[in-house]
Amino acid sequence: MKPNFFRTRIKFCGLTRAGDVRLASELGVDAVGFVFSHQSKRRVEPEEARAMRTALAPFVDSVALFRNNPQEEVREIVRHVRPTLLQFHGDEDDSFCRGFGVPYIKAVAMGGDDGQATAKPLRARYPNAAGFLFDSHSPGGEGGSGKTFDWSRIPSDPGKPWLLAGGLTPENVFDAVIVTRPWGVDVSSGIELSPGLKDGDRMRHFVEEVRRADCHHE
Repeated sequence: MKPNFFRTRIKFCGLTRAGDVRLASELGVDAVGFVFSHQSKRRVEPEEARAMRTALAPFVDSVALFRNNPQEEVREIVRHVRPTLLQFHGDEDDSFCRGFGVPYIKAVAMGGDDGQATAKPLRARYPNAAGFLFDSHSPGGEGGSGKTFDWSRIPSDPGKPWLLAGGLTPENVFDAVIVTRPWGVDVSSGIELSPGLKDGDRMRHFVEEVRRADCHHE
């Protein structure tokens, strides 16, 4: 078997405990996400996220997730938590997303029938995005649903690095990576005991399956 020098990036999202953050770092995860959306069961307060951020190992990014949060609230969380990346899931436009001095990725709702994810409009609407995240929620809905979407709807060339999310688990992420070849994968409910409480065995198994897919050759 020839080595594959491409490595799929891994993000664990919706963390609420410092121990889970430490384990994610030990497993070689590239980023952990803290949720600040007011509608989410995984929401944490800025003080909690700041404390958890200290549990991160070097070279692991901290991502702050928002959905239609007020501008001043986002600015205060950025100042307090100091995330390395922002992730927006709501109706935020490019001007709003880039206005905090931190790189951002834009989540794209792949649920429903409105076909949001055509590549050209995405690049035109969010020219300053560092990347896109294709998730299974419907427009206006919340992520972390545990449901997948039709992966064939992903644009063949989004023009920027992109992550696959929505219903990923240790049981299906191998196939997901083989079929879609994403820049990265993002998981939340698929490695949980309950919303926000991660399961160490599932976290470890998820990473193992992604790495197995990276080494796979037809």
